[in-house]
Amino acid sequence: MLDKIGIAKRIAREVKDGYYVNLGIGIPTLVANYVPDKLEVEFQSENGVLGMGPFPFEGDEDPDVINAGKQTITTLPGASFFDSAMSFGMIRGQHVDLTILGAMEVAENGDIANWKIPGKMVKGMGGAMDLVASAGNIIVAMMHTNRAGASKLLKRCSLPLTGVNCINKVVTNLAVLEVTDKGFKLLERAPGVSVEQIKEATEGNLTIEGDIPEMVI
Repeated sequence: MLDKIGIAKRIAREVKDGYYVNLGIGIPTLVANYVPDKLEVEFQSENGVLGMGPFPFEGDEDPDVINAGKQTITTLPGASFFDSAMSFGMIRGQHVDLTILGAMEVAENGDIANWKIPGKMVKGMGGAMDLVASAGNIIVAMMHTNRAGASKLLKRCSLPLTGVNCINKVVTNLAVLEVTDKGFKLLERAPGVSVEQIKEATEGNLTIEGDIPEMVI
């Protein structure tokens, strides 16, 4: 079973040379730490940064250089800063190759809920709705179940939706799954996790074909 760093490391393998990548808050922000140095990748943050690097070491933080999650970041040589109009122009103009988001729920048809729990305060819905409406390749990073042990990969989302039929792939602490027109298709299982464990933890329709390999992190 993976922890959050393990999920980030597995998703880093989905990043290709030359990609422009938007990282959501939470687990997705860790992905930048594990992309191989040999790849030329531009990480974009919707608050107006292109060219983010790994998180700064303690003591090296600059409070004026932050990502969309208000975390201090580093920037790489050639990085640029711009206003929200330019940033959302990149997103809505479909100039982002890969979007990595966290989620509270994902449905078997690719719906995602990641911005609001009714009754709880929301400081701002952020840019996720623009991202899911514009991006062609979206990967969700999240735990497979909630704190009560209930599945977060559902037949239908119960929380307010962020986007409809837009998610391509989900990487959890248990598995890598592709979203297809038949529901979730199991591609890989986490180290030490059985197919039966994944079946028990998945409410949505789950397709299993042949032997399921263990993830390579």
